[in-house]
Amino acid sequence: MSKQKRTWDALFVIIMAVLCLLWIYPIVLILLNSLKTEGSFTTSTVFRLPTAETFAGLRNYVYGVTKMNFLSSMGYSLLITISSVVLILLCCSMTGWYLTRVNNKLSKFMNLLIVFSMVVPFQMVMFTLSKTADQLKLNTPWNICIIYLGFGAGLAVFMFTGFMKSVPMEIEEAAMIDGCNPIQIFFKIVFPILKPTMISTAILETMWVWNDYLLPTLVLDIKKYRTIPMAIQYFRGGYGRVELAPMMACIIIAIIPIIILYMTCQKYIIEGVVAGAVKG
Repeated sequence: MSKQKRTWDALFVIIMAVLCLLWIYPIVLILLNSLKTEGSFTTSTVFRLPTAETFAGLRNYVYGVTKMNFLSSMGYSLLITISSVVLILLCCSMTGWYLTRVNNKLSKFMNLLIVFSMVVPFQMVMFTLSKTADQLKLNTPWNICIIYLGFGAGLAVFMFTGFMKSVPMEIEEAAMIDGCNPIQIFFKIVFPILKPTMISTAILETMWVWNDYLLPTLVLDIKKYRTIPMAIQYFRGGYGRVELAPMMACIIIAIIPIIILYMTCQKYIIEGVVAGAVKG
């Protein structure tokens, strides 16, 4: 390896390290301020480390969890996220497999229509969606997943169809010769092959549903059901008063499950995204 190449490699590592530090800096800033006492930081002191006088320990976390019934909100967020992601993965993987294997004009048109749904902004349909959800009784945490299926299908089908184009048809033909029906072929042959794309799609959809604020606010009864983003907003009181320290503490609690999920499944993300977006 030449000296010039080593220099460029070292420079690249330094640049990427600086970018990573800049990327995580807001999270570190929120973490530090969540450990300060309420009212101890202003726009001029928000960047300072906690001192002996301003250090609050875990008081903000305890206060945020108890005051806003945060555990209940986390339960609703878990219910909505898990049910929505499972429904999206199951339905969209089967749809992507079907559209890829049934290669006719109708399937191509349906594929184009589903992908086009990603272009339509949510704001165009949010008011009619709210009324329709009330009429169809989709305004509870137990069935809002059907709405998320509609909005998340575009990306998921796009990734699954892209990956399925790289899977040899001979594998499914061999299973069919052995006596498998289409349902058995999908769950015994195709489903295990889709694992990388399945995991990467699940992570992307989980981050979207878990952090979504607008859709649950429009659809759910906010007096009965609050997800984590909805609960965090209630730290904003009247007359412009905001309880910043407990709010930041709850934000840290909210991002922990996503970080754990990402760290657990990160090796599948690039593999799944590249397979779903490039091949075919």
